Parts: sequence; structure tokens; C-alpha cells
Amino acid sequence: MPVRRPGLIRHRRSAVAAALTAALALLLTLPGAATAADRPHRPDRGEAYMGMGVAAHDGVGGLPSDSRAAQTEGVDVSSHQGNVAWSTLWNSGVKWAYVKATEGTYYKNPYFAQQYNGAYNIGMIRGAYHFATPDTTSGATQADYFVNNGGGWSRDGKTLPGALDIEWNPYGAACYGKSASGMVTWIRDFVNRYKARTGRAPVIYTATSWWKQCTGNYGGFGSANPLWIARYNTTPGELPAGWGYYTMWQYTSTGPTVGDHNKFNGAYDRVQALAYG
Repeated sequence: MPVRRPGLIRHRRSAVAAALTAALALLLTLPGAATAADRPHRPDRGEAYMGMGVAAHDGVGGLPSDSRAAQTEGVDVSSHQGNVAWSTLWNSGVKWAYVKATEGTYYKNPYFAQQYNGAYNIGMIRGAYHFATPDTTSGATQADYFVNNGGGWSRDGKTLPGALDIEWNPYGAACYGKSASGMVTWIRDFVNRYKARTGRAPVIYTATSWWKQCTGNYGGFGSANPLWIARYNTTPGELPAGWGYYTMWQYTSTGPTVGDHNKFNGAYDRVQALAYG
């Protein structure tokens, strides 16, 4: 039986490893080969924001016509915008705003005070929103966290009801590992708990394609919860089941000053009416 010298074995293994490395490097230089820059970035927990999955899943079309009657311009912001130039937005015609307050039960927007109070101080009607993570804790638990950290409501005529941002999961499976019935139950637990805490039914922000995929196009929330539809195109398009009209429409993520711009489906007095309840 031949004797295998350890040095020879190590040499052969090194040669094999070098060959594999060279082959991989060659593959990465071929046309169409994926690189680190090509792979989608998975954000860290807390980095999610309203509409971050809309363009990737539904595409981007044109902007709405400026001639659309009786609509009121608004924006939504998160920590990604930092300290917001509210006077610039106000002077451009923006009259209402939503500010991200919380995500899951693990994140609070560090810019919330500047953004939420800044919108109020400039004269806007403003509200707070919660980015839902149904795979981390229950709907009721997240509603409590939201209300306890800026998502409450008061009948001062300047505060909109809280909004539940329920959309594609930026951290994993689109539907957060839930069945359609499980997702509906989670959303119901959130909205019921929010109403019990504040006296108001929260707004539901979503995209029709996500709603169909992850709730089975459930139609049971339309009678109580105002709809905030996300679609970056010339019209809001098809609405989720149960809603005959939208209350708000996020129509672009590339607006001036702040990217996310929205239209309220009505004149300014209708924004006031939603704030008063």
C-alpha cells in the first residue's frame, strides 16, 4: 500500500481550492453574472417605510393629471427624511402629512418629534403611522405599542387617525409567513385594539396587489376603515375588495422636497372632517 505524505495531501487540496476560486472568479466576469450590487438589499429592522415595496412589485407609471378636482396634497415621512423642511412643503401646497411613529414593537422613529410637531406647527393636519410586522408580535400588541409611542388621536381638528401600514415584508416572505385568514385575523386584532384605545378606526394603507396576495382580497374592512391606496401611476387603479372609493392615494415616491406624495380624495374641509371624526 502506498504511503500518503501529509505535505502532498495539503498541496493537492490547496491546488483544488485555487482552481475552484479561479473558476468562480471567471463565472463572475461573464455577461449577466450576479454581483453583490445586483442582489437586492435587505434592510435592517426599523428601516421600513411606507411604500418601499410598491415600485418593485407594481411598477411606476406616469403622474396624475393636475386637473383632478377636489383633491388635497399631502406627504408621508419617516426617519429616512431626517429633519423635514416643513415650511418648504407648506409653501408648495402640501396641507397634510403622516409621520412614521413605530414599527413592530422594537422601533420608534428618532425624528418623530421634529416631524410630527413640525407639521403641526406650520399649520398642517397630521397623523402618525405604524409599519406592521405581523410575524413578530400580535396585532393588538403592536396597536398598543403604536398608541403608546405617538400613534394616538385627539379631537383637536389637527390630528388624523392613526394609519396601519400593511404591505410587502421587506425582511422576508411577502406575507410574513401567514395564511390569508391568519393575516385578516392579525389586521382585525390591530384595528379593533386601536379603536378601543383611541375611539377611532385606523386608516389602512396598502396596495391592491399585496392585499389580494396576502388577505385573499378580503372585503370586511371597507365599511369602517378609510383606505389609503398605494399606486405610482396616473390613476389609483383597482381598489381592494370592500372599498368603493379611496380616502388617500400615495401616487409617487419621487416628489420634490419629500419623495412620497399623496392626494386626499376631497377638498381641505374633508381632511378636516377626517381629523375631527
